[in-house]
Amino acid sequence: MRKIILSVIGILLVVLSFLFAKNLIANKNKPKPFKQKVVKTVFTDTVKNTTVKVVIPASGSLVAKQRVELYAEVQGVFNYSNVLFRPGQYYKKGQALIKIDDSEYRASVQAAKSNLYNAITGIMPDIRLDFPEVYQKWQTYIDKFDLDKRTPELPKMTSDKENYFINGRGIVSSYYNVKNLESRLSKYTISAPFSGILTEALVTEGSLIRNGQKLGEFINPSVYEMEVALASSYAGLLKIGETVVLNSLDKTATYNGSVSRVNGSIDPTTQTITVYIEVNDPNLKEGLFLEANVNAKEEDDAIEIDRNLFLETNEIYIVRDSVLDVITAKPVYFSDTKVVLKNIPDGTVILKKPVPGAYVGMLVKPFEKKFKS
Repeated sequence: MRKIILSVIGILLVVLSFLFAKNLIANKNKPKPFKQKVVKTVFTDTVKNTTVKVVIPASGSLVAKQRVELYAEVQGVFNYSNVLFRPGQYYKKGQALIKIDDSEYRASVQAAKSNLYNAITGIMPDIRLDFPEVYQKWQTYIDKFDLDKRTPELPKMTSDKENYFINGRGIVSSYYNVKNLESRLSKYTISAPFSGILTEALVTEGSLIRNGQKLGEFINPSVYEMEVALASSYAGLLKIGETVVLNSLDKTATYNGSVSRVNGSIDPTTQTITVYIEVNDPNLKEGLFLEANVNAKEEDDAIEIDRNLFLETNEIYIVRDSVLDVITAKPVYFSDTKVVLKNIPDGTVILKKPVPGAYVGMLVKPFEKKFKS
């Protein structure tokens, strides 16, 4: 029985060996599969060198070109008026913004003016006797003197004797004391230096105002400025009066501005230069954030392509006889998304969009858009 089992196993091994050898011979004679070449379709563009405007992107918020921070120089109670002191209130030039109660101080000013008037009238008899040639001009001065109006300027001295006489009576010192009091009295009323809008109000009518207290902020809403920081390498390219296109963040509004000022110094920390862009539009508000495109210069015989098409080796891919190749280019300006290049001959076929896995020698086929008839 054992011999029979061993014989059967031996026969099976021989049969299996024969079948395995036959399979190996069949696979050896089988022809190798043909590897078909893959040709990628690419988007291309033909180079035509032109004058490219170098536009520098920047951003910033608007600030009123004319703005005033209101501070009190005197102390008193804020008087009520027909126009409420509130944010958004419009005032014309010269209109009173704030009136502080000046009744007590005004009385002291009137007393000083009265003392000056009495002092001048007291010396008129002496002037008539000793200086009859100047009597008339001093009489005219007294006639024009009005306690309810600003004190007129003293008559001009025509001789040393007259000057010594008037100064010796204390007239000149009294006059300048009155002028000083009148100047301080005028500070009880704060008037609008220009037509504009109150943007901040820190006091209300009836409240006590103290010397040095901030009262609010007042701006001219017709002209705004935007401060932007640009790389110092553009310092020599920027010109005052250069047109600037401003866009809102959502790209729904466009405004035209101009470079009004360029700072003469460069920030040593950031190596940037500050540029001020002036813009005038009734729809603008202070604090609005805008994006600016500053025209720095123009590059002749240049092209502009997407930045991701420019290789780290300062080369770009070109298509030559349906094969990818590279050519050296000279970059003159980089933005976030674009690069301006020179030294690329006209008529050169370059890639318009990046090709994944691109290499020199890759077979490509330019994309041809078919139109339906």
